[in-house]
Amino acid sequence: MADESSQKLRLGALTALVIGSMVGGGIFSLPQNMAASADVGAILIGWAITAIGMLTLAFVFQTLANRKPDLDGGVYAYAKAGFGDYMGFSSAWGYWISAWLGNVGYFVLLFSTLGYFFPIFGEGNTLAAIIGASILLWAVHFLVLRGIKEAAFINVITTIAKMVPLFLFILICLFAFKLDIFSRDIWGSMNPELGSVMNQVRNMMLVTVWVFIGIEGASIFSARAEKRSDVGKATVLGFVIVLLLLVLVNVLSLGIMTQPELAKLQNPSMAAVLEHVVGHWGAILISVGLVISLLGALLSWVLLCAEIMFAAAKDHTMPEFIRKENANAVPANALWLTNACVQVFLIVTLFSQGTYLSLIYLATSMILIPYFWSAAYGLLLAVRGESYEQDSSARNKDLFIAAIAVIYAVWLIYAGGLKYLLLSALLYAPGVILFAKAKREIGQPIFTNVEKIIFAAVVIGALVAAYGLYDGFLTL
Repeated sequence: MADESSQKLRLGALTALVIGSMVGGGIFSLPQNMAASADVGAILIGWAITAIGMLTLAFVFQTLANRKPDLDGGVYAYAKAGFGDYMGFSSAWGYWISAWLGNVGYFVLLFSTLGYFFPIFGEGNTLAAIIGASILLWAVHFLVLRGIKEAAFINVITTIAKMVPLFLFILICLFAFKLDIFSRDIWGSMNPELGSVMNQVRNMMLVTVWVFIGIEGASIFSARAEKRSDVGKATVLGFVIVLLLLVLVNVLSLGIMTQPELAKLQNPSMAAVLEHVVGHWGAILISVGLVISLLGALLSWVLLCAEIMFAAAKDHTMPEFIRKENANAVPANALWLTNACVQVFLIVTLFSQGTYLSLIYLATSMILIPYFWSAAYGLLLAVRGESYEQDSSARNKDLFIAAIAVIYAVWLIYAGGLKYLLLSALLYAPGVILFAKAKREIGQPIFTNVEKIIFAAVVIGALVAAYGLYDGFLTL
């Protein structure tokens, strides 16, 4: 018994897991990503909205983990339980696409970082960069097929590689911060291209969501917690620490360089900001830290992508062939499917000249639907009073929190704009082939009447997006 409890996770370990799942490559590009669409005032408003919205979403995931412990299949399980099989499938499909699109973004960012040392890689989307990314992708693929997962020492190295440059950056920029640069053009009025403050806030929203993807990961660790109550504390603590890191990196940069200067930087833009303060060694420090961090993250994310599909196949949301494991207990078919998609999109970025920012916008827009259905399921439980029979006092509080999370999720879909909504539909629509196959395997009709209407709307959106890409009024 003592041995079993010694393997349980305490608050510190849980908090570290939460932070680790959220801090990826996004923070290293944050100064340019934010400045590309907003100035100081709008950025501060955007962070305030994000802090409230994401915290309510974190609370919803925690509430669902506690009240529905039997639903352990990830975010799609909530959509399936609350709104039917097709919504469950769509959440699994959307989450999976978001995860591997994020990997494409990581490859572009990795080779953009190497481009600082080797100009042939450019911004991560030149021919040399795509060839290099492809070789690395399949090297990781075959490593994972052999059952090599991210070992503890790699985890330690990547965590240090992320945190040391971040803390040094914040410390140095605190001393170099200049208020006159920060307050030069708070509302972006000198740069009419940014548009109104409302437009600026809307345009930066997808970046703020991207850097928080992984917040839903906190609830995954519930079963391994020494105390169930620690999971809620770890979620909030991890969220607050990550929020502080992100806001400090973003806001301090705006006191080092002006918004137009930041917007023109190559990513990872933190490297250029630190170089501006301390010289060439600052850029090298950030770049080396990011390369090590991304290499470690890629190994675990490639496996995670496959496991999302594998978990969905286990409860017949995905077809049977995706459940196939190799001799090393690795979901091989899911892995091949995932990395084939990554490869196709790497080639697409070469021809569309897709940048890291456009990739993360698309990856983020794909995860908005799973987030929305999870928040809506939390609201549905509270409205019905389901699972609150013995705890009616918590119902009103959870109702209020879930309502804000739903409003925030809807606002994010609006903030993403019509372009990314249509492009998302184009990526959601083909998934019906797998959904239909999974349904036939268990001898059920494909759609209910309501699902037919929803699918028809997805198909219309996909057709408009396909025509838009052909005609040129939509671009990747």
